[in-house]
Amino acid sequence: QVQLVESGGGLVQAGGSLRLSCAASGRTFGINAMGWFRQAPGKEREFVAAIRWRSTNTYYADSVKGRFTISRDNVKNTMYLQVNSLKPEDTAVYYCAAQTTGVILTPTPSGYDYWGQGTQVTVSS
Repeated sequence: QVQLVESGGGLVQAGGSLRLSCAASGRTFGINAMGWFRQAPGKEREFVAAIRWRSTNTYYADSVKGRFTISRDNVKNTMYLQVNSLKPEDTAVYYCAAQTTGVILTPTPSGYDYWGQGTQVTVSS
């Protein structure tokens, strides 16, 4: 089992920045990749970015390229999402997820085995 805990969400004005964190614990040696997803009210869960756990390979949704940066610290077992130039449409609950099997860096939520509880990001205009 892998446990994931997100933090760093909050209320920010348009154009502002936040740094989201996702701390992993448990059987972290089994993690192949981790990802960030988001879900706005009334919408489906949407892929944001993913990163391989043992290399620098990353994958971003087109909507966040150039504004969001995913990274991870294997010593701390923590993944980060630096979110810059925030827009009101970025408002959502942001979830981190861990993948232990299957296609690595998939943008499909069903491809991830473990999920955090989410952290709210609200961007005011």
